[in-house]
Amino acid sequence: MGVSERGPRERMVFSAAQLIRRDGVMATGMREVAAHANAPRGSLRHYFPGGKEQLVNEAVAWAGRYAAGRVARFMAALSEPTPSGLFAAMVRQWTDEYRTSGFAGGCPVAAATVDCAQSTDSTRDAAADAFARWTRPVAEALTDMGVPADEAEPLATLMISALEGALLIARAEHDDRALTTVARELGPLLDSRARQPSPGD
Repeated sequence: MGVSERGPRERMVFSAAQLIRRDGVMATGMREVAAHANAPRGSLRHYFPGGKEQLVNEAVAWAGRYAAGRVARFMAALSEPTPSGLFAAMVRQWTDEYRTSGFAGGCPVAAATVDCAQSTDSTRDAAADAFARWTRPVAEALTDMGVPADEAEPLATLMISALEGALLIARAEHDDRALTTVARELGPLLDSRARQPSPGD
């Protein structure tokens, strides 16, 4: 669904996520969100009676759903799915963006978590839920690729943690070196956890 096809409420949640990923929670104002979404300013109070906190929390939840949905698309695009291939696709989404658009944006969930001055308990809860929502399909994909079930969630957490840390370094350095490094260095470890099928399987 394109931005123009979204209703005003959806546009404002999407716009809030985009502004938070670029500027952080503190620098993202309700007026900026309304302008970015091309929505009447008065509609913010109508759709988000809880104010900025509600809008930020919904933007963070949207980002978690988006990241979770990307996992299935990454898997579908892999001709021979492997844990390293999935992680490389997760990283490539960001290296592609940074190479074409610069290093202005990061993960809105991480931005909401890091921006402690403006993070309420509900926003921290929303961020934790978003990371959990993202971790689940990664763990399920790893299990489908032969990673033992008890190892899949810790490995998914490792993958997401490494990606988030590399994003911070990449933005600081204005270089995708950290992203390409984590993909290269973690790939063999991830693949080593996938059980090889026995002959006759």
